[in-house]
Amino acid sequence: MLYYLFRFLGEYGIPGSHIWTYISFRALLTLILSLVISVWFGEYFIKWMKRHNVSEAQRDKSIDPYGVEKKGVPTMGGIIIIVSIIVPCLLFGRLRNIYMILMLITTVWLGVLGFADDYIKMKVSKDGLRPVYKLAGQTLLGLFVGLTLWLSPDAVIRENVSTQRLGNTEVVVHKSEKVKSTITTIPFVKDNNLDYAEIMSFCGKYKTAAGWFLFVVMTTLVVVAVSNGSNLNDGMDGMAAGNSAIIGVALGVLAYVSSHIAFASYLNIMYIPGSEELVIFICAFVGALVGFLWYNAYPAQIFMGDTGSLSIGGIIAVTAIITGLVRLILQDRSPWKVRSVAFDSFIGIALGIGLLITYFSFFGLFGNIFFR
Repeated sequence: MLYYLFRFLGEYGIPGSHIWTYISFRALLTLILSLVISVWFGEYFIKWMKRHNVSEAQRDKSIDPYGVEKKGVPTMGGIIIIVSIIVPCLLFGRLRNIYMILMLITTVWLGVLGFADDYIKMKVSKDGLRPVYKLAGQTLLGLFVGLTLWLSPDAVIRENVSTQRLGNTEVVVHKSEKVKSTITTIPFVKDNNLDYAEIMSFCGKYKTAAGWFLFVVMTTLVVVAVSNGSNLNDGMDGMAAGNSAIIGVALGVLAYVSSHIAFASYLNIMYIPGSEELVIFICAFVGALVGFLWYNAYPAQIFMGDTGSLSIGGIIAVTAIITGLVRLILQDRSPWKVRSVAFDSFIGIALGIGLLITYFSFFGLFGNIFFR
């Protein structure tokens, strides 16, 4: 809102109003405000929750790494995170930007889904929302995000098409026109474009539509997997919030370089016009998580609950999808000598599954040894 106000004032030559056009300025304000809201609102929210005895069922100390019984600790702390994200984005963000709209919808959508789960756990049944309903909500969001990126005229790219040499300097050339494309790049790896349409080339003249269909399917799978993964990660005081803040910083850097044509050319990645608003959102995301850590670090004064963990996972997933980070699963070139897309796909998916199995096996083994 303030962005549009000062842009309006800038048309009349009001001194200082043009500073609001700088991403760095708005990002800094967003980070500070989200941190302040999270710390300030969090204190009053925790007191209100304790006063009304809104808390999660007692956690067994045998599953706590510190051997502490968690009794009477309020839950639904994700509300603090969500409020601390939405308010700064509404004030400092460009609300007509398609990527900002998608991120805000994702936050609210999964926040409501997680809130329903937490509420049912406290008031109805400790099992919470039935898994099929939770999965349906996540799947619908994934389909919505994928179809929006497919059909929206504002979700466009400028493809990095070639490299040229100017003396000793290699320069990456982007197309001048903005297009909707099934092509993406693996960040920081040169000459490694991936075209979903080429993967679906067996569909003949319908390969472009089939490529977009594959993209929507991949988007849905990523949203469901990452949001549930964040939920599983929420097991120790400060664990989910701390990890997610670090991930948020990395995604913010990727969003910034993708929105800046000079950096996109230097790193040889897609230039995504409008993705600079993701930087604003991610700054709010990181600030909210850091502020929430003040109350969630050991010993936790509040749990984020599914209200927070599902939202955090969805935010990470959708940001990664928009910036093209998760599209690196399928490559058209690999470190192996085999030039087969099917082989590369199999290797990439197998490695991902293997890493997940290794992680959970390691966590489960040492959890049983040390924490029981």
